Amino acid sequence: MAAEDELQLPRLPELFETGKQLLDEVEVATEPAGSRIVQEKVFKGLDLLEKAAEMLSQLDLFSRNEDLEEIASTDLKYLLVPAFQGALTMKQVNPSKRLDHLQRAREHFINYLTQCHCYHVAEFELPKTMNNSAENHTANSSMAYPSLVAMASQRQAKIQRYKQKKELEHRLSAMKSAVESGQADDERVREYYLLHLQRWIDISLEEIESIDQEIKILRERDSSREASTSNSSRQERPPVKPFILTRNTAQAKVFGAGYPSLATMTVSDWYEQHRKYGALPDQGIAKAAPEEFRKAAQQQEEQEEKEEEDDEQTLHRAREWDDWKDTHPRGYGNRQNMG
Repeated sequence: MAAEDELQLPRLPELFETGKQLLDEVEVATEPAGSRIVQEKVFKGLDLLEKAAEMLSQLDLFSRNEDLEEIASTDLKYLLVPAFQGALTMKQVNPSKRLDHLQRAREHFINYLTQCHCYHVAEFELPKTMNNSAENHTANSSMAYPSLVAMASQRQAKIQRYKQKKELEHRLSAMKSAVESGQADDERVREYYLLHLQRWIDISLEEIESIDQEIKILRERDSSREASTSNSSRQERPPVKPFILTRNTAQAKVFGAGYPSLATMTVSDWYEQHRKYGALPDQGIAKAAPEEFRKAAQQQEEQEEKEEEDDEQTLHRAREWDDWKDTHPRGYGNRQNMG
């Protein structure tokens, strides 16, 4: 039974070839990246490549103690497994987990580049970690001249990688039919897979640059959202009714607004009212509830209306007295001293 189970399990070449085929189908798919058909291929390809990576670890096929020449020509292609994993991870569509997908894909690409760097497949510089790249960016931004030099060197490196990539693709397309049909000798097969490794080195370096930029944008977006949420959660003070500050009560009566819609109060009244409700600058956020402010404002309005009514009654009595004096001259009714 154990022998039959082993025969039914997929072998490493089948896992690798099927995963590679699914990646190629996803790359040339005409359907949207978030469609069910494409995502099913992505998940299936990741599962097969994960099993292939576990099998490679169990077989201990690669060792950092050996040179590239010691690896069999037919086994060189298995070095591409982490690169394929990173490429398929980038094809996953889930906005809520986008940051996790980017970080996982970056780990796969770094793993692939580290292996190629140890075996000296090509001459290139390993990308820095996220923390080191952030510190390097801060240091360069403080000086304009080194920053310009770095930008120019990066641009030149991108141009060089693009030219190299096009040349590699041209050579691979010329050798593909002979290798896949089994007509190529061992030397041609080895050259074919080494060209594939070099091509995916360029792809991995470009993908890591893109990933670092997107991770930076996502983290800045998340930090801005947290800041806006904390600001909106702060306690809002109840709206304060407009008023005019005066030095004393008499001045408030003389220099009022002239209409009842705008309240007036003295500086002492304003200070006492805000001290009572804990709304002064040295007392923190106001402790009074909006209902208490409403009652206080209502009492203030009633007091003002009462004062206005008293003023109207006094004015009315003064006008009546002036009218009476106009119709009754001085000495009116005094008949005792008439000559």
